[in-house]
Amino acid sequence: MSIFSRKTEQTFDAPTAAVEDISGDYTIDPTHTRLGFSTRHAMVTTVRGQFTDFAGTAHVDAANPGNSTVQLTIQTASIDTGVADRDGHLRSADFFDAENNKEITFSSTKVERDGDDWVITGDLSIKGETKPVTITFEPTGSARDPFGNLRIGFEGGTAINRKDWGLTWNAALETGGVLVSEKVKLEFDVSAIRNA
Repeated sequence: MSIFSRKTEQTFDAPTAAVEDISGDYTIDPTHTRLGFSTRHAMVTTVRGQFTDFAGTAHVDAANPGNSTVQLTIQTASIDTGVADRDGHLRSADFFDAENNKEITFSSTKVERDGDDWVITGDLSIKGETKPVTITFEPTGSARDPFGNLRIGFEGGTAINRKDWGLTWNAALETGGVLVSEKVKLEFDVSAIRNA
């Protein structure tokens, strides 16, 4: 009986060491978050970039994921691929027309859990066009930082066709194909802090 009791104790001990309930309202920490993208260039290489000026909030309900929400606003002109001329072209009317379309927004319409992953569907608005996108996020953990804040992390991504949002500029290559792929991969590394 004593062996059985010890085993029972161990069975009860494991869940009590459970992670902290992450439910609550959060603000995205822009200094520890990356909103990136990548696309093929000239059919042979990949160009990567990111947006550097953004703000976002989330309501996380771990018990009832469907009650969770996400809002994100990106300053279009903050696009950064590491090449000034290319960034200037992307801000121009050929692509984002950042002067007249200052913000890119995402607003969730549905949140689900798939095992450990969070599947977030929402409206992505770029250059006056709003289309639904679905992004799967893998939780990367939660922890208390040295200041006592609860932080949560997620990594996610999806692929979109930029033409769906009116980003249609391209140039044909002499060897066939086009200069810029229509397919764009979106990449998210998110750190968020629970509001006090």
